[in-house]
Amino acid sequence: MSVKIRLQRHGKKGKPFYWIVAADSRSKRDGKYLEKLGVYNPNTNPATIEVDMDNSVKWLQNGAQPTKTARNILSYKGVLLKYHLLGGVAKGAFDEQEAEKRFNDWMDDKLKRIDQKKSDLQKLKEDQKAKALENEKIANEARIKAQEEALEAPAEEAPAEEAPAEEAPAEEAPAEEAPAEEAPAEEAPAEEAPAEEAPAEEAPAEEAPAEDEDSKDQ
Repeated sequence: MSVKIRLQRHGKKGKPFYWIVAADSRSKRDGKYLEKLGVYNPNTNPATIEVDMDNSVKWLQNGAQPTKTARNILSYKGVLLKYHLLGGVAKGAFDEQEAEKRFNDWMDDKLKRIDQKKSDLQKLKEDQKAKALENEKIANEARIKAQEEALEAPAEEAPAEEAPAEEAPAEEAPAEEAPAEEAPAEEAPAEEAPAEEAPAEEAPAEEAPAEDEDSKDQ
């Protein structure tokens, strides 16, 4: 039987957590399992991981294959390191005491880094909280100042509101330009100038007698 070490989903929608289980590779992802090996909760910061070290190593020694995510979790908790150290002991590369020392040194360094990360996260939260309080204080002071200015402003600006009434006569200025629009009416006689040339067209009538004189001479 092929065995997989994988995650089995639990929890509610939007906030899942997972069991780390050893299960038959043919079974459904969230179906029956052979043994529960730990818990993985990504909803906390940092994520909460609990693993049964000895049983996980036992399943690895029996040929169980972890999925990619399960492998990352087992590596993070040192399960894979212990599995490889025990493999070195089995091959005679070093004894169990040396393997235990290497594993403990790794775990101490790991715990220090985890504690440092938690400390940094706590400091970051405190800094963010202090900054939020400071911003809220500044906003409250600005709001109070704006309210005080709003209460004082109407009494001082009341006379200024009457100023537009004095400008009313200025709006009538365009009425004085009305006569200027009638100027084209004075040019009307100029259009009648051709009428004065009408007598000039009668000049040929004066020559008519001259034609009569010629006829008399004949």
